[in-house]
Amino acid sequence: MTTAPSPLVPQPFPHQAPLLRVDGLTRHFTVSGTRIDVLHDCTFDVFRGEVVAIIGQSGSGKSTLLSLLGLLDKPSGGEYTFDGVATSRLGEGPRSRLRGEGIGFVFQQFHLLERRSALANVGVPLVLAGMPALRRRSRSRDLLEAVGLGHRLHSKPHQLSGGEQQRVALARALSRDPALILADEPTGALDAESSRMIMDQLLEQARIRDSAVVVVTHDPKVAERADRVVELVEGRTR
Repeated sequence: MTTAPSPLVPQPFPHQAPLLRVDGLTRHFTVSGTRIDVLHDCTFDVFRGEVVAIIGQSGSGKSTLLSLLGLLDKPSGGEYTFDGVATSRLGEGPRSRLRGEGIGFVFQQFHLLERRSALANVGVPLVLAGMPALRRRSRSRDLLEAVGLGHRLHSKPHQLSGGEQQRVALARALSRDPALILADEPTGALDAESSRMIMDQLLEQARIRDSAVVVVTHDPKVAERADRVVELVEGRTR
C-alpha cells in the first residue's frame, strides 16, 4: 500500500522528480441538487520506469481517478502535476496536447476500428499528430513487431484473438512514446494466459521506454506484478 511521500520513507527513485504528483486531489459531482463526493484528499507520486497498480472495490473511485490522471476530467480540488506541469491551470487546448503527446491509454475493451487493419489502428494517433504516411506506417510496423504481431500487420480485429487485439491496443498506446501509460483493467476481458502475455508486454515496453505505468485492476495477479500498490478505500488513497 502507499501513503503520501514522507522524508522518513525511502522513495523508489530518490534522484528523480516524480512524473506524476497527486496532491490532495478531490472530485465531487452534483446530481439533482445533491453533492456526491467520489475522491477525498488523494495523494501519491509516480516515477518514470515505475509500475503502480490501483486497486479497490467497485465504487471506490478508481475510474474517476484514472480519468483525472488521463486529463479527461478536472479535479474539484487539490493539484495534479504531470511532468512538472500543474494541470489545473491549463486551458483545454494545452490539456488536449499534453494528453495526446504524453499519455497512452489501454482499456479493457480494445476500442479498435473494426474495418481497419492492425497497422492502421496503431497509426490512428499518428494521423492525428500529422505524421507523414510512410513514416507512420514504418512506426506502426515497428510497434507491432515489438509486441509480437509482426505477422498480423494486415489483420482486422475480427481476425485476431482477444489477446492479440489487446496487443494492438498496447502498440497504439505506445505510438507517440508517452511518458505515462494508463491501463484500465487491461486483462479483464482475457483468459489467464493472454493476461500474462499482456502484462509481460506492458511491463517490458514500459521498462524499455522508461515510461510510468498506472494500471487499475481487480486482479491480484496483475497487482502483485506492480512495483507498488495504491489502494482506494471509499475514495481515499492508502
